[in-house]
Amino acid sequence: MTSFWSLRRTLLAAGGAAGTVYAFSTYSRSKSNKKHRVHVVAADTPAPVPGPLPMRAANLQALQETAEFDVLVIGGGATGCGVALDAVTRGLKTALVERDDFSAGTSSRSTKLIHGGVRYLQKAIMGLDKEQYNLVKEALHERANLLEIAPHLSGPLPIMLPVYRWWQLPYFWAGIKAYDLVAGSQCVKSSYLLTKSRALELFPMLKKDRLVGAIVYYDGQHNDARMNLAIALSAARHGAAVANHMEVKSLTKSTDDNGKEVISGAIMKDTLTGEEITVKAKCVINATGPFTDGVRQMDNAEIPNICQPSAGVHIILPDYYSPESMGLLDPSTSDGRVIFFLPWAGLTIAGTTDSPCDVTHNPTPTEKEIQFILNEIKNYLSPDVSVRRGDVLAAWSGIRPLVSDPNSKNTQSISRNHVIEVSPTNLVTIAGGKWTTYRSMASDTVDKAIEVCSLEPRHKECQTDGLMLEGGDAYTPTMFIRLVQDFGLENEVAQHLAHTYGDKAFEVAKLAQMTGKRWPVVGKRLVEDFPYLEAEVKYAAKEYACTAIDVIARRTRLAFQNVQAAETALPTIVKLLGQELGWSKQRCKEEEEAAKEFLYMEMGGKAHLDVRAQITPDTNLPVADIERYTKRFNNVAGSKGFITHVDLENIIQNLGIDVSDDQLHDMLEEVDTNRNGQVELDEFLQLMNAAHLGYVTLSRLDRIMALTDNMVEKKAIPTHRSGGGV
Repeated sequence: MTSFWSLRRTLLAAGGAAGTVYAFSTYSRSKSNKKHRVHVVAADTPAPVPGPLPMRAANLQALQETAEFDVLVIGGGATGCGVALDAVTRGLKTALVERDDFSAGTSSRSTKLIHGGVRYLQKAIMGLDKEQYNLVKEALHERANLLEIAPHLSGPLPIMLPVYRWWQLPYFWAGIKAYDLVAGSQCVKSSYLLTKSRALELFPMLKKDRLVGAIVYYDGQHNDARMNLAIALSAARHGAAVANHMEVKSLTKSTDDNGKEVISGAIMKDTLTGEEITVKAKCVINATGPFTDGVRQMDNAEIPNICQPSAGVHIILPDYYSPESMGLLDPSTSDGRVIFFLPWAGLTIAGTTDSPCDVTHNPTPTEKEIQFILNEIKNYLSPDVSVRRGDVLAAWSGIRPLVSDPNSKNTQSISRNHVIEVSPTNLVTIAGGKWTTYRSMASDTVDKAIEVCSLEPRHKECQTDGLMLEGGDAYTPTMFIRLVQDFGLENEVAQHLAHTYGDKAFEVAKLAQMTGKRWPVVGKRLVEDFPYLEAEVKYAAKEYACTAIDVIARRTRLAFQNVQAAETALPTIVKLLGQELGWSKQRCKEEEEAAKEFLYMEMGGKAHLDVRAQITPDTNLPVADIERYTKRFNNVAGSKGFITHVDLENIIQNLGIDVSDDQLHDMLEEVDTNRNGQVELDEFLQLMNAAHLGYVTLSRLDRIMALTDNMVEKKAIPTHRSGGGV
């Protein structure tokens, strides 16, 4: 597909005048049946700056030295970054600041779907609700646009709707077909019916009792945090001054020519250095999601809240819980909430819950919410599939910023769409909405900002419909083959780089180190079983990563995929990022501790340890198992009554197994709940009890100790290996 910017350069080179408007059509690369799409663009829309991105220091300098911006956006989620990209491509002088990292909040904790909202369409039809219908129509257009402008980060996903009652089959079929019909030419792929046997063939984990058939429809799926980052980087390339880890402390005000008090900028602090600066702007836009009211009350402390936060928890399970390329939707959970069960990043994502919560920067998933999702999963998976708590590799909570419309007469009602509020001092607030419609929300917001603050853009109309995002311009589905052939990368790694960085993947590959092996030639991984490279940590610094959490949670998705794997990779990540950013030894230590706290509190580690701690060894294990495990423990512990690092090392040596010292330490650490450097019998039985209940799986210590059951005799332990002797 010819990109917008390639065509723009061609038009200008051929003598097209600045300000001239052109219409052209493209083919969507995200669909099997290529369809034309018409774009209307201005020839003098600012083009992205080629070459390296401006460094964070350069962006901070621009914030300090620019006399006055046209637009200052507060909030680096999908909506805030979308607003910044929209404003800068219209020719407005734009700044964007974010308290934490781009997509650190709700925008990185979604269900990973790009969807029109099939449930909203059902409500629109049943309730003859035009607002719901328009919401679906808008979202379906944005779904098609997002699949097109970031083809490396997104793609179509078939989702199965199992049907267990014959009368539901035509009912659901009519609703799904209406979904296709509303999408029109922007339909990803047509939905279709499946017989019971065919449904089980495609989704063999499905419960077959009473199953009468299934319906498959298509929505989009994406890497949400990377998509958010791509929007931010695109805004930076077009000339916006974007800065993460910049916290707005207060808003500044001045008097305009008419004597009216208006917002004129903000005082902000660099959370990494503590330095404060003042940024002036003609218009300040509040796009802070769940923290909407906090910024609104900086303007007016007496104003009532409009945000009604709701927590949505998701969990990550191993890949064997779902087919590689087929999702599942359960429309009738026990509390009426729809549950999605989807393949994502080589694993399975399940969620979400919906419960009122407090606004916090560190939302924590609770064990109750995790158990709810697991129990709902059991309802539609085959009894052959044991749904175990120990299979939960990560869990997170995202705060959904539901809002009541302050412009509505009934302020208690929740708005189904996004809300734009303008305060008496011209603070423009955008709230509500959903991930899929971030671009249209941004467009409406910039339109309102231009109107309210008398801004003078070079282009009055939005320029982002069809605008390729960072990495998407020259991406092709076969790009990974060149990465394999040109650099000697593993196929899995090459595909990961292509789908994560698009046409910037070659820049990452150039940073990859030689492995010293015959194959792969280059590409040292951060951790086994995941395709992330050490080179990505170095590249993350160029993408404004400032902390270890920025890397494990957003530049890579390791924290969202597997908490233990993320913790394993942490020392390497801290070392490499510290080298890039010039960290001291003390800073490296602080970064590692902060990242471990993040994994513990926000990625499900706390919930896992809490539920383990509640399990007692004498309540669930059969007597025969207790005797068997006690005998196994005594075989290793001997008369002293506990297992140490040396005991385990001796077993490994006698069995002839090659295990590193770090791995031995990890085996003990996962069982040593009281952290005294040794494992007692009650701790071991607690682990076995948790495994019996499915709360933990695949304990490495137990697997090693089980091998001792078949040892005919124990070899004598040399004194120099046992720590004894004089």
